Amino acid sequence: MTRFLQPEWFWLFTLLPVVMLWRGRRGPVAAIEYSDVGLAREVARSSRSRVGRWVWLLPLLAGALMIIGLARPQRGHSRTEVTANGIDIVLALDVSGSMQALDFEIDNQRLNRIEVVKSVVSKFIEERPDDRIGLMAFAGAPYLVSPLTLDHDWLQQNLERVNIGGVDDGTAIGSAIAASVNRLRTTPAKSKVVILLTDGMNNTGKISPLAAAEAAKALGVKIYTIGVGVRGKAPIPVKDEMGNLHMIMAKVDVDEKTLQAVADTTGGKFYRATDTDSLQRIYEQINALERTPQTVQKFERYEELYPWALIPSLAILGMGTLLQQTRLRRLP
Repeated sequence: MTRFLQPEWFWLFTLLPVVMLWRGRRGPVAAIEYSDVGLAREVARSSRSRVGRWVWLLPLLAGALMIIGLARPQRGHSRTEVTANGIDIVLALDVSGSMQALDFEIDNQRLNRIEVVKSVVSKFIEERPDDRIGLMAFAGAPYLVSPLTLDHDWLQQNLERVNIGGVDDGTAIGSAIAASVNRLRTTPAKSKVVILLTDGMNNTGKISPLAAAEAAKALGVKIYTIGVGVRGKAPIPVKDEMGNLHMIMAKVDVDEKTLQAVADTTGGKFYRATDTDSLQRIYEQINALERTPQTVQKFERYEELYPWALIPSLAILGMGTLLQQTRLRRLP
């Protein structure tokens, strides 16, 4: 970045045309008169004479450079350092069979819950570039999809591979919380968060959700819980013994009371998402609540450039004066 510290000197450029007009005025009466101008014409054709016609422009050029130098041109060098105390976040996603329910929509197209959740979670990841994020999926048991990482491109690729049917069916909420908290147990981050999303109730696993929440509290981990799915019944595709796909209406049974207790125990919040818009708003709210504190330091240094204008101007002025007094000297 280049700037001029004293740009008011540029007003002097308005005087240069005045000097040019004054230089072009009619000169004094000739000191010597010739009856024939042929001799003078021959002298004017010489290279020295032609150069002499323009030597008067050298002081103008020197003056222009001097004005630029007086305006104090400077080149700026800036550097910004951002210190981010990142938050470590584990996203725990339910991939049980009920997540195939077709009760959510994107762009008026009906999709199953897991596809909509992946779309919303992907956007959440994009908006947290300074945080380490891990991904845990769970059904009858939890499994690690991605450890905590700042490589969010790689994280997004792993999120795309999340699907239903990777483990035994069921909803092990307590085990999912315990596995997620275990990933945060030894991290040095000042803030540790689990965002757990499920559409059911804990029906398997070796640890209860409330016991896992107590362990999270002891380790300073905050848990946000999200219950997804319409209230009542939702359409779920199932295959019969012949492999044919049928749509059945199954009851949605989210254990809101337990999810609320888990969140309250750890200082988090419980949310209920019944459609795509409400799910997006929930992740936006969590994104706003769990912001990454940053310290920004900006360093600026300016290099003076005026010598690059003043020194050539003095050199040109000296050269012009020398030529006018020697080889290009004019007779009176």
